[in-house]
Amino acid sequence: MIARLCGTLVEASPEVPSLIVLDVAGVGYELLVSRTTLSDLPVQGSSGVTLYVRMRVTENAVTLYGFSGKEERIVFDKLISIAKVGPALALKILSSFSPKQLAAVVAAQDVNMLTSVPGVGKKSATRLLPELLDLFAKDAELKMLMQAAPLPIGAVAPTAADAGQGSAVVAQARQALLGMGLTPQEADVVFEGLPQDATFEEAVRYGLKRVGGGL
Repeated sequence: MIARLCGTLVEASPEVPSLIVLDVAGVGYELLVSRTTLSDLPVQGSSGVTLYVRMRVTENAVTLYGFSGKEERIVFDKLISIAKVGPALALKILSSFSPKQLAAVVAAQDVNMLTSVPGVGKKSATRLLPELLDLFAKDAELKMLMQAAPLPIGAVAPTAADAGQGSAVVAQARQALLGMGLTPQEADVVFEGLPQDATFEEAVRYGLKRVGGGL
């Protein structure tokens, strides 16, 4: 199993997913990478380029996927573990969001943001987000990503004003955190001190930070 490659970047295509060639000790390795990883790569001809790798073997091919960071590879592994999400769709998602941005979308359960990914409709996004939330919550590194994630741009989760009262936002955020593994007792106290005008995603972020800080 190939876990990491370091060599000279020989070729890089602009398509998504991008096909690059990395020369390692005279052997050229073809790897598929996301737009996120492609943007992290230096110019062609640069040496000392390191990529974390995931190798997939099928009946018809052996394919290498490259990632500029371990976080992206972890997220890729989680994505392809979900039914009906193959490597191609996983790379499209990772081309639309960095791992930290995707963590924010998952934490906010933002269907509209996920549907910005080519090939992901509202029905698919509605199915994927709860599964991703569960997977992120069970992985220590990904859970930390959600706690540190920026709020997703253009999020349209309900606000306290839309709901008519802050308690509606808290109730929805509480359900989200329960889905991440919090106990009902923890969820009952984690929102203490939350501003009344907080949005759903702000409430989730607030709760995650309090849990991460030991309340």
